[in-house]
Formats: sequence, structure tokens, C-alpha cells
Amino acid sequence: MKTIPLLLMGCGGVGRQLLQHIVSCRSLHAKLGVYLRVVGVCDSKSLIVVSDELSMELDDEFLLEVCRVKLNGSSLLTLCNSGQFQALTNSGSTRKVVDIAAVLGKSLGLALVDCSASSETIGVLKQVVDLGCCIVLANKKPLTSTMEDYDKLVSHPRRIRHESTVGAGLPVIVSINRVISSGDAVHRIVGSLSGTLGYVMSEVEDGKPLSQVVKVAKSLGFTEPDPRDDLSGMDVARKALILARLLGWRINLDSIKIESLFPKEMGPNAMSAEDFLDSGLLLLDKDIQERVTKASLNGNVLRYVCVIEGSRCEVGIQELPKDSPLGRLRGSDNVLEIYSRCYNEQPLVIQGAGAGNDTTAAGVLADILDILALFPE
Repeated sequence: MKTIPLLLMGCGGVGRQLLQHIVSCRSLHAKLGVYLRVVGVCDSKSLIVVSDELSMELDDEFLLEVCRVKLNGSSLLTLCNSGQFQALTNSGSTRKVVDIAAVLGKSLGLALVDCSASSETIGVLKQVVDLGCCIVLANKKPLTSTMEDYDKLVSHPRRIRHESTVGAGLPVIVSINRVISSGDAVHRIVGSLSGTLGYVMSEVEDGKPLSQVVKVAKSLGFTEPDPRDDLSGMDVARKALILARLLGWRINLDSIKIESLFPKEMGPNAMSAEDFLDSGLLLLDKDIQERVTKASLNGNVLRYVCVIEGSRCEVGIQELPKDSPLGRLRGSDNVLEIYSRCYNEQPLVIQGAGAGNDTTAAGVLADILDILALFPE
């Protein structure tokens, strides 16, 4: 039986779902000869860790209690101190994570899992990469920071996994890596990588007003609390940057051309989320509907996609043939087309659910198990 000591950063929807997956998969993992020993969990304000990281763990009952507390919006500190674990806050949390990494990294190994959505984890991730630790990311921000940060994080490629940063649980990163490592140069990637925008574009295609579609998407939980976080295209741009860097492009986020579905005058600094939903969205209906009609007359449909080709890396609305994999896309699925020497006329197509806490957490868990060989018996 191999044991993987694990420390989780981020107890939001994906982090909570990951903890639940770890608990529910105990018997399955036992058959695979692996045990995930959770030594700590942290949110944006505090860290709960075992008092002896070499031998102790946060047991399953406690992990489920963490999920309950965080689902209710409470702090981890409400779980209180006991002889078995300790609670730390703010800067003390960062120092403790690095201390644990230093103790476990070179001996037993440690999987540091980042399921947050914060750029504040970059510092601690950079500190632990040289301590023998493995890094598993669902958080896109570390890999879309500066090239200096990126180079540091991927400096030990065997010890980093980040499948869930693009396409949730879909095998996007591993598929591209397999193509590249075979010597087959990728020359074009086109993808619909936002479940939210995929849903929105396929609904307006049916003649529904954008304002109505966005409100329905929000009610279904497809969007962020402020839908402009999705409609800005920034999330897709981060995914595109991760893919471009995977291909060896040394570019930053400001190198990517990003089309927002709303003008700057409707941005968060100029208009409240309530006003945007109540009145701003209505002003966008006419333009989108005209573009939908024009595309239809050309036998095409509109999709919000990322395009990586030549020296071009951009995200925005494109007209695409109705019978293409992206054109046939409906609902919140993600689709990625990869063109290379071997996949030239007919691209390698990856399609499936590309959003959701459950799917994303499953991708993170698969990444953790993928590094199993790096841990001692």
C-alpha cells in the first residue's frame, strides 16, 4: 500500500467535492493499493493541520465536517483546536505549509493540491517545488502568472499535474502532451472552453435573447454570481494561455486578444451587477441577434472559442460551420479540436462536460493518483 500525504488549499466548491471524493473512494483506492492521507486543509484565511504530519491525518469524519462548515460559509476556525490538530491564520499558514513541505517532501513526499481561485497561492507553490513535493492544480492563476513564475512551477515536470485547469475533468492536457512527446507538432488548436459561454451561444442560436439566456444560465448555476466574470472572456483567455504555453509559446495574458460580450461602460467599475442584469444586458440583445442571423445566412453558427495558431492567440466569437465539431456543440459541453501533422485533415477532438465542481474535482483526484509512482511504498 502506497500512502500519499496530501494538503489541500481551497475549500470552495471544487475543494469540498474533492474531499468528498477522497472519502467515498476509500475502498476503490484500497484495491488500487493507495491511501490518501490528508494532513491539512486551508481556506483563504486559515489552515487546519495535524499536530504530527509524519504519522497523523485528518480523519474522514473530520473531512466531511470541513465540507459541512465551508458549505455553510463558516470559517475553518470554527472547528476549534484540539490535541490532534492545530489552526493557524494568515502568514502563519504559509510558513506552516512550507515547513510541512520541507519535512515530508524529501522523505515521504507531499501532494500540495490547489483548488482555490487565488493568485495568492503562487508564492507558496514556488517555495515547495524544490522541496520534493508534487503540485496538483485546478487553480488557473499560478500557470497564467508571469513567465518567471510559470518556469519555476514547471521546472520539475514529472511533479506537476494540472489537467483540471482546462476542460475540468476532460483529458486535454494529457492528450496534448502525448501528441507533443511523440514528435507530432501541434499547429492549431480551436476550442470552446467555457461551459457557460457554450450554453449561452447555443441558446441564442435558437433565437432566444441574450439577456434572457444569461439570466436563465445564472439561475441554473452555470455562471459566476456576477455573470460578467464569464462574459468578459477572461476565464477562456487563461485556459488559452495555459495551452499556448504548453506548446512552448512564451507569452503572457496581455498578449492574448480577448473579446468581451459587454463594453467597458458596463464593466464592474462602472455598473453594479444588479443594474447589468436588469438593464445593461437588454442593450446587448440586438447586436448578438444580428450576428446570429448573419452567420445563419452563411450556413454557420456563432461560438465563443479560443484560437491558437501561428502567432495568433485570441478568444472571442467566431463563425463556424454548423457540421463541424464546434458547430454541433450544444449546452455546456466543452470541445477542443487539435490539429497536427498526424491530425491534419481530421483533428483530434475532445468533447464532454467541461464545467462543474464534481467533474473538476474528479479530474483533480485522477491527477493525484497519476503521480502515485513518485511516492515510496
